[in-house]
Amino acid sequence: MKSVIGVLGAVLLATLAGMMDMARAETVRVTLHAKEVDLPIDNKGTMYKTWTFDGQVPGPVVRVTEGDVVEFTLINDDASKNSHSMDFHAARADVLDEFAAIKPGESKTFTFKADYPGVFYYHCGADPMIQHIARGMFGVIIVDPKDANAMPKADREYVLIQSEIYANPEDKEAMLQNRWVSVVFNGRAFRYDPVHDPASGGWLQAKPGERVRIYFVNAGPNEFSSFHPIAGIWDRVYPGGNPQNVQLGLQSFVVGPGDAATFDLISPKEGANVLVTHSLKGAHAGAMAVIMFSQDADPQMGRGSRILVR
Repeated sequence: MKSVIGVLGAVLLATLAGMMDMARAETVRVTLHAKEVDLPIDNKGTMYKTWTFDGQVPGPVVRVTEGDVVEFTLINDDASKNSHSMDFHAARADVLDEFAAIKPGESKTFTFKADYPGVFYYHCGADPMIQHIARGMFGVIIVDPKDANAMPKADREYVLIQSEIYANPEDKEAMLQNRWVSVVFNGRAFRYDPVHDPASGGWLQAKPGERVRIYFVNAGPNEFSSFHPIAGIWDRVYPGGNPQNVQLGLQSFVVGPGDAATFDLISPKEGANVLVTHSLKGAHAGAMAVIMFSQDADPQMGRGSRILVR
């Protein structure tokens, strides 16, 4: 009898715990628009026929907390010429239902629970997927751990998304054969690298001693990234961004296409580090970002809406 009561008590406690988790979970509503627009792909202003979420490459940063329910709506604009879809790597769903493509002028809403903390890729999965990604339909969803102490507190945060640019956005064969012309961070070659391109808008900023957290996604669609801080060492690397996956003191870490990781960097002195893919063909083709450590660092950089520097 005691064992039966004990089992019933355990079941009741588990049920109550589940109900409490559900009560604490928030519903986060996210709406993105599929837009086909022309955007610059370098600092000179070379225009490219991109396919996007919300008219920008990469798409907006989506940020939730572990356990949240995400209610997502995709609207494919009337002006689009193609069907588009959403594939959240943070979601467990039905690829033939929630992730199915919608035609121009249509919309789709679905929900999922953000069960795992980490940094996750999102992208359009409409056919041919390789072209939709190569033309710019990708972004990041950050799922913060529900335990606020699961990771050391970051002083600044930045999002970097690596991707490839192909000379002709209509040339699917070049994409399948990996004949890219640039490898870029956040949609533009040398976007944060005035050293190699004086037309750059500037570098990323932090102060010496600050913990800088980089949410890194490799959108691909093809190239691997050996992510390395020149003149620095990764203090911590979290494969997939999950706090349970921590590795310490790494010089570089490989992130494959469609994958992501979180990187912590601390510089003990003033000066610059350069964030690169150490697959150097890609670095010399545009995948470099300078981060300047200075006591005069802009206090707004790497905080709030400026974790993805446009």
